[in-house]
Amino acid sequence: MSTFNKGIEKVEVTLKWDPSPLGTPDNDLDIVAATYTADAPHGDPAYLVHFDSRSPDGTITLNRDSRTGQGFGFDEIMTLELDRLSETYTRVIVGVAIQQGEGRKVFGDIEGTAVRIREGYTVLAENDFAEVSGATAATVAEFLRDESGQWRIHATVRGFDTDPDGFASLMGR
Repeated sequence: MSTFNKGIEKVEVTLKWDPSPLGTPDNDLDIVAATYTADAPHGDPAYLVHFDSRSPDGTITLNRDSRTGQGFGFDEIMTLELDRLSETYTRVIVGVAIQQGEGRKVFGDIEGTAVRIREGYTVLAENDFAEVSGATAATVAEFLRDESGQWRIHATVRGFDTDPDGFASLMGR
């Protein structure tokens, strides 16, 4: 039986921030996606996708990685082809982590931050991280596969005070 409610199929997560002031260390923010299986929907992810990586099956790809925020508009882009993701996976968490190489930085220290999640031309979620300004990392969306096999989004921003490695293990809890 077919349904008229087809769910989310392919999304684009985009991230932007203003470059650091002249003479100060660069700000480097990264989009991170964590996948979870039906038998282990929380805790450590089945796999992560972040800079210099992609999903084993090519369904989640970081298309553009910025280390400085320089560019026009959204500088970092990740594509999630949820409709192609194996039925084994029932949960995908997307987050943003600030690299901490030049000392502790939080979202409130970085000007012009914004994340946008779209399916085609439809904006599913947008956020400027103001509500988690004291955090070093944040989840921005949770995609869940419903009982009919369709993907749904739960857009919520949740802040964490950890480095990128710690964030990867905490984001799905």
